[in-house]
Amino acid sequence: MSTPVRLGTTQGRWVLAATIAGSGMAMLDGTVVNVALARIGEEFDASFTALQWITNAYTLTLAALILLGGVLGDRLGRRRVFLLGVVWFAVASALCALSPNADVLVAGRALQGVGGALLVPGSLAILSSVFASEDQPRAVGLWAGLGGLAGAVGPFLGGWLVSVSWRLVFLINLPIAAVIVLGTMRHVPESHDLDETSRLDIAGTAAIVLALTGLTWSLTEAGSRGWDLPVVASGVTGLAAGIAFVLVERRSTHPLVPMSIFANRVFSTTNVATFFVYGALSVYAFLVILELQVVAGWSPLAAGTAMLPLTVLMLLLSSRVGGLAVRTGPRVLMTSGVLLASASFALATRIGPGARWLTDVAPSAVLLGLGLSLTVAPLTATVLAAAPEHLSGAASGVNNAVARTAGLLAVAVVPALAGLSRAQSDDPAVLQHGFVVAMAVGAGSLVVGAAVSWFGLGRHASVQRASDASAEPVSR
Repeated sequence: MSTPVRLGTTQGRWVLAATIAGSGMAMLDGTVVNVALARIGEEFDASFTALQWITNAYTLTLAALILLGGVLGDRLGRRRVFLLGVVWFAVASALCALSPNADVLVAGRALQGVGGALLVPGSLAILSSVFASEDQPRAVGLWAGLGGLAGAVGPFLGGWLVSVSWRLVFLINLPIAAVIVLGTMRHVPESHDLDETSRLDIAGTAAIVLALTGLTWSLTEAGSRGWDLPVVASGVTGLAAGIAFVLVERRSTHPLVPMSIFANRVFSTTNVATFFVYGALSVYAFLVILELQVVAGWSPLAAGTAMLPLTVLMLLLSSRVGGLAVRTGPRVLMTSGVLLASASFALATRIGPGARWLTDVAPSAVLLGLGLSLTVAPLTATVLAAAPEHLSGAASGVNNAVARTAGLLAVAVVPALAGLSRAQSDDPAVLQHGFVVAMAVGAGSLVVGAAVSWFGLGRHASVQRASDASAEPVSR
């Protein structure tokens, strides 16, 4: 393995910039598109279910293939697979921008997810593999904060772009991708797992793709179609494929997900917390901007700008929290952050007709920014620290898959529970009632995530690998 990269060097800054820009581009697309949904719905005369698919098509392929993306990086080279993902993502973005109807746009979004599945786990695995051990927690904190900043600034940027054309929210990815490719080729060293063979878990990949596709289609369409035979059959098929995935992985000699890593209590607990936290956050991102435009009557730019407090707080605090977590451990920080996020959901129920930024929107955005700043960096670093270094790509892929799957299922299920699935995308009365219900469900999910973090993480859980002499032992 090459000499570890140090964070304060020129190369270290370039590695950090390239990985943050890559993951940030994928995260930016996940948030910036939410601002464009109202305009897309108007232009294509789309139903609320169609808007769900514009969001979920991307998340579906991302969640289904992100495990494969992590393993491909470990075996074929993390830098090589990361670059392939960036280029793929850019080409798919161009297709989205040129879409003549909602169906083509959904297909383009699915292809974007494939690119994201290749680049997202690679961005984090590169940090974990090339940086010196003592620099990894702070590097992950910067990655989480600045990468999260890209997602947070997405609504503001999206509002500005949508005021010209919603198609620009996809075209903006092309110059970003070009800069990432140049920076990565020049400055990011290659890394991979020398102990792994080139065999891939095709059966496991097929099973997880079928599981998530079947469940997502079933849960999304059930809201508008009801539980007819195709919907039930799709759901049953998805569940059966999910069970098959676990059985295949347990018996495979080259598993997509090495099941042994789940024997680590910290790793398993952190991923369970991830599921409840990111499921709730996906519902917030999907509905709040839509609520501000359709119900409160705000412009796309005003709706996007409303989230600026979240952006600023994550920029200022995430890196510092990553360093603080080295001394305190992740348990208190994660639990406190998730509870603050839950309170922000409760405050979001104040948003409605005639909503004002200072009294109705800003309090929720501020609390969510504080909560995410306390949560994201410790959570991410803890997942990586709980796995052996040679499985860093797989660990990153698992955690990203859990987060994306949570968002995928939440956006499919919660709107149906809130009575939104049968509505048109521009119906303010139905959206207002459903929004309040959805925020309440999200707040409850976050409370569960806080409980899992507090009771599931031991006092000795660490954000540094146990092999590092300065790290506390990891609880099992």
